[in-house]
Amino acid sequence: MTKSELITYVTEQNPHLYQRDVERIITTIFDEISSALSRGDRVELRGFGAFSIKQRNARIGRNPRTGVTVQVPAKRVPYFKTGKQLRNMLNDN
Repeated sequence: MTKSELITYVTEQNPHLYQRDVERIITTIFDEISSALSRGDRVELRGFGAFSIKQRNARIGRNPRTGVTVQVPAKRVPYFKTGKQLRNMLNDN
């Protein structure tokens, strides 16, 4: 599901809301999650899951095409861990 599909779905489920308002709400939620992660905070949505940041150390990698070794710098990557309720819903089909 894309962001625009999510907006359309929420708008259809809530006909009393304008599409522009739903779009603003969803964009604000995603922006706040992104901002929290960029600050290094953890974002937990009970029953759904938790977003956090993991640190990857610098390492020596290899270009698969040429075989030349390259230095890969340290970086922070987003990480998502599913909540128990979501995990159970996915596995109880």
